[in-house]
Amino acid sequence: MDWQSAVKGFQNYLKLERSLSANSIEAYSRDIGRLREFAESKPVVLKPNAIVLDDLREFIQWINELGMIPSTQARILSGIKSFYKFMLIEDMISADPSELLESPRITRKLPDTLSYEEINELIAAIDLSKPDGTRNKAILELLYSCGLRVSELTELKISNLYLDIEFIKVTGKGNKERLVPISHTAIKALQLWLEHSRVHAKINKGEEDIVFLGRRGTRLTREFIFMLIKQLATRIGLKKKISPHTFRHSFATHLIERGADLRAVQEMLGHESITTTEIYTHLDRDYLKSTIIQYHPRS
Repeated sequence: MDWQSAVKGFQNYLKLERSLSANSIEAYSRDIGRLREFAESKPVVLKPNAIVLDDLREFIQWINELGMIPSTQARILSGIKSFYKFMLIEDMISADPSELLESPRITRKLPDTLSYEEINELIAAIDLSKPDGTRNKAILELLYSCGLRVSELTELKISNLYLDIEFIKVTGKGNKERLVPISHTAIKALQLWLEHSRVHAKINKGEEDIVFLGRRGTRLTREFIFMLIKQLATRIGLKKKISPHTFRHSFATHLIERGADLRAVQEMLGHESITTTEIYTHLDRDYLKSTIIQYHPRS
């Protein structure tokens, strides 16, 4: 079995069986490309169905020597495990060589968050006198109100807004759809953009249903949202390194700090596993201290 046909079959499996996005399939393909590069560097080229556990352990050492950090190594190994799971399902191999393969230990970095006051400052820094002011305010309100990924925001459709019942439908990773509640403040900002500004905007063919448009009449890019947030941070003198994802982290952290159920937050974020959501259970020390003082019988 050659690498090209094995990788092609794996890509079809990811697309048809697991319904992954093009970006996810490309990421998996890059990871398998690393293994292929390693296999083809050997004196006798290793075919994908001939690789055994010891080869994979040597591969781990190989990517480690390339200077890859543990989190990158773990991601690559996760892709390789999926690759061999596919090969096992398709009877290309009789045993999975990655089954007993251990991933490198990684420390989970707590995500940076913004305080409620900092979020208000960022939103207040938007110049509403400019034509795109109402749009930019709606963007930030929506990121914080709904905890959206930046790609979910840029791809949001008007037909998926159910503002009368205070929900929006979002398409997340793997084209999975979920309903997310939206706050009154975000609804008001969104309606101002849709009813007073977007109606006068240029709209290119094919973009009629997209909520947020740029000056050229096309949907906004991820890079634009990043730049918008960085410019606002500079304007208010915020020293934290932030991105659109910081609003998602803040959304989840603030909910959990105020007693929201972890499962409910998992649903709103669109996390497949509860363990991904559990990272947001970190609470700042002042909050923990005040909680103990308020509720512990010995305090």
